[in-house]
Amino acid sequence: MSAVSVALAKAFAQLADRAVIAVAVKSIAITLALFAGLGVGLYFAFAALAERLGQSGGWGAVFAVLLVPVAMWLLFRAVAIAVLQFFADDIVAAVEARHYPALAGRAKALPFHRDLGVSLRGLARALGYNLLVLPVAAVLAFTAIGPALVFLAVNAALLGRELTDMAWLRHCQDDRQGNPAPRGEQFLMGAAIVGMMLVPIAGLIAPVIGAAAGTHLVLRRIEQGGEAQ
Repeated sequence: MSAVSVALAKAFAQLADRAVIAVAVKSIAITLALFAGLGVGLYFAFAALAERLGQSGGWGAVFAVLLVPVAMWLLFRAVAIAVLQFFADDIVAAVEARHYPALAGRAKALPFHRDLGVSLRGLARALGYNLLVLPVAAVLAFTAIGPALVFLAVNAALLGRELTDMAWLRHCQDDRQGNPAPRGEQFLMGAAIVGMMLVPIAGLIAPVIGAAAGTHLVLRRIEQGGEAQ
């Protein structure tokens, strides 16, 4: 089995751990709450706009119901990963304790301001790169599958980096460029998680699975003393 397959299998096997369950519940609840808040905000904004235009305020509810699912489809990955960043310490510690006892306790929690900075940079990067490739996807629209492949490739690369950085930053503290997980492994793992996020229900736990799998890819290299490829 490849390193990515092993990492994903171990991540799924650890879903029953209390610490992992707690992170999944908290991150899912906060992510959904953010989108619920977006829905409420859209409702009041559109209701106020409709009333100013002399229309029924009920149009606010209609637009909110229509737009929130679209927003979730477009932004769920970026928002879920940004939220998960604040709970990554628990994922890394759980994987260390169960699979890498020699490394247990070496990871250091990031201070809140750094967690926030990493989270916001990741969110901005996700939105920026997806907007950047939008024209490319539009050009390939006639191929039907072209746009999907473009967005899959971009998000796989972004997710692979972010999910492995969650573990690496807690071991190196400063050296973001030294992430020892090979780029190929990062990409394949990111692609698997992007695929999971397209599946109802499974998409909710995909970020947690990805964080655990990314931790395996990083800690395996640290344990072996390997370098990034």
